[in-house]
Amino acid sequence: MDATDLARWQFAITTVYHFLFVPVTIGLSFVVAVFHSAWVRTANPDWLRLAKFFGKLFTINFALGLVTGLVQEFQFGMNWSDYSRFVGDIFGAPLAIEALLAFFLESTFLGLWIFGWGRIPQRLHAATMWIVHVGTLLSAYFILAANSFMQHPVGYRFNPATGRAELTDFWAVLTNKVQLVTFPHIAFSAYMVGGAVVMGVALHLMRREARRRSEPEATDRDAAGSDVSLYRRATRLGAALTLVAGLGVAATGDIQGKIMTEVQPMKMAAAEALYETSPAGVGAPFSVLTIGSLDGQRATPLIEVPRLLSFLATGSFTGEVRGITDLKAEYAARYGASGNPLTADRETAYVPNIPTTYWTFRLMIGAGVAAAAIAAAVLWLTRKGRAPTARWLLYAAVAAPLLPVFGNSFGWIFTEVGRQPWLVFGLMTTATGVSPSVSVGEVITSMVVYTLLYGALAVVEVKLFLTYVRRGAEPFEAPKEPSDLDEDAPLVFAY
Repeated sequence: MDATDLARWQFAITTVYHFLFVPVTIGLSFVVAVFHSAWVRTANPDWLRLAKFFGKLFTINFALGLVTGLVQEFQFGMNWSDYSRFVGDIFGAPLAIEALLAFFLESTFLGLWIFGWGRIPQRLHAATMWIVHVGTLLSAYFILAANSFMQHPVGYRFNPATGRAELTDFWAVLTNKVQLVTFPHIAFSAYMVGGAVVMGVALHLMRREARRRSEPEATDRDAAGSDVSLYRRATRLGAALTLVAGLGVAATGDIQGKIMTEVQPMKMAAAEALYETSPAGVGAPFSVLTIGSLDGQRATPLIEVPRLLSFLATGSFTGEVRGITDLKAEYAARYGASGNPLTADRETAYVPNIPTTYWTFRLMIGAGVAAAAIAAAVLWLTRKGRAPTARWLLYAAVAAPLLPVFGNSFGWIFTEVGRQPWLVFGLMTTATGVSPSVSVGEVITSMVVYTLLYGALAVVEVKLFLTYVRRGAEPFEAPKEPSDLDEDAPLVFAY
């Protein structure tokens, strides 16, 4: 491997690792805000216990997401200096707003939420978590605006004297057609993750408490009995959110597929391993299972749904879907002989890795469908006050949060790999964006350091998360009024 390949691997590893925490942060902040608001409105102790319990899990995840996110900033300068120089004028604005507005909004009001128990009025205290949630959404919006420019460049002009893309219309960048459909798709997927985390954790605890209550020596343990209803309520709410958000993911994903076909037809063709154009009036099939050659040059579909790909790509069951062979020739004619100094890699085939795009597309969909199926089953089994204890529910509790998290990761791998060989579609190839002075040894060194660091952080994350899951929700303790607190008492927060 050369430095470019290693830089791509490093960016892929660190970015996918960081994105494991992003949807959990967005989704859990919403759920915690709902629980806290429900406590303020009803004074039901269960809501406060759930808000504090899942608030701890959210805080652990937020801290790890913060640390892993910082690495992304460094990588642009270390391994992708030419890319940073090219898009810096455009990326600078949304990323600066994300840091100065969204991130500080999240961190400031999260601090108020953590230390504000009994120190600020209850309604205002609940509002701080809603502001944290709004901050997570704003952060996602501005970062996605930068990424959407890579998928579909708008609002810029190329300055041949400086060799840079210069921002001409910031509003166009923020309202990029790719951005307007990607953001709700990501938001719904994050809500699906948040609901699945709540469902999985609460389902495990509900099953544990129900089994304890059924033991002969636990007949007088009122606390265990009452906690069954507590966790059952959280389980059903999490499952309902997973299902509703899953419908939103499907609806926005359908729109996103049509926009993707319009601006990046090669990505849609690669998602299906469609080599030959399917003309209008015929309709392209969608293959559930395909066996391809090792070099990715041929595909043999085994299970197909007739005309489904045409509908996904165009909205019509008989719409035309261009194939890889025709698009490859079209791109070579458009970019290979254009004289554009940014596309210096003349030997590129303009075709992404077909097996990766094909399977990540299906794994993304499959993981989401499986999570929704678990949610539907859980809602059915817990209806009318039921608290089942079947052993398979333990496996469902573990799978429920992991499936949508992995589905998000597969979706991003598909999105980014499917754009290759472009770094900024139509303007800069990946090979021309890497730092010219970075060496193989330097990239390997930083990759080893990040891998060891991320491995240690993973141990910390998992240990903390599981420790507090095992403890469950703490017994109810009504927050003190601000007038009852000692103003000189130090702010203390510890796990």
